[in-house]
Amino acid sequence: MAGTTNPFSRLDESLDEDYYAEPRLVTHIDDAAIGAVTQLYRDYFPVGGAILDLMSSWISHLPPEVEYRRVVGLGMNADELRSNPRLHAWLVHDLNRTQVLPFHEAEFDAAAICVSIQYLTRPVEVLRDMARVLRPGGPLVISFSNRCFPTKAVFIWQALDDDGHAALVARYLRAAGNWEEIEALDRSPSGSDPLYAVVARSRAPASGAGGHGSVATK
Repeated sequence: MAGTTNPFSRLDESLDEDYYAEPRLVTHIDDAAIGAVTQLYRDYFPVGGAILDLMSSWISHLPPEVEYRRVVGLGMNADELRSNPRLHAWLVHDLNRTQVLPFHEAEFDAAAICVSIQYLTRPVEVLRDMARVLRPGGPLVISFSNRCFPTKAVFIWQALDDDGHAALVARYLRAAGNWEEIEALDRSPSGSDPLYAVVARSRAPASGAGGHGSVATK
């Protein structure tokens, strides 16, 4: 972090769209940690609800036995999103460039950010708008481990340990101003990659700019 005063700077400040141009059809945590993510979604996501998978990829880790009315993925690579069998619709969208989500207020019942929060350069703005597109009381599950792409993770994330990461995410949510029931969880399976989460519920749809953009369908 030497030489920088911006905790949300990154070692690689090249365009994210270039960095993520090649699809990465791999998992970033092991099977047991993935299972812990899936169990979080069982615990918090309403059966039959509309789910937003923010910073999505080719797999969403949703419970295979649960059906949802609608699952929308927003991510950085079209090939990855197109390959995701759980998505009813998807959209390529760079959150570090545009923090306003292209969805209506209260459009979703629940949302997820899986092992990706460390790449947001303006996380408070993203999370504030995330609350806008969730119905009041809708849960957001933010999960993370101890892995990242180090050149693209913000410096403040890399300076902290696991407890610090949880505290930082909770601080983001409090700063956004429209989340409540914020809780930090350690769901690390024994002998596997660690898995942590911060869960919160939307307090109310925030007023402000927004709109409904085009969402590609499979």
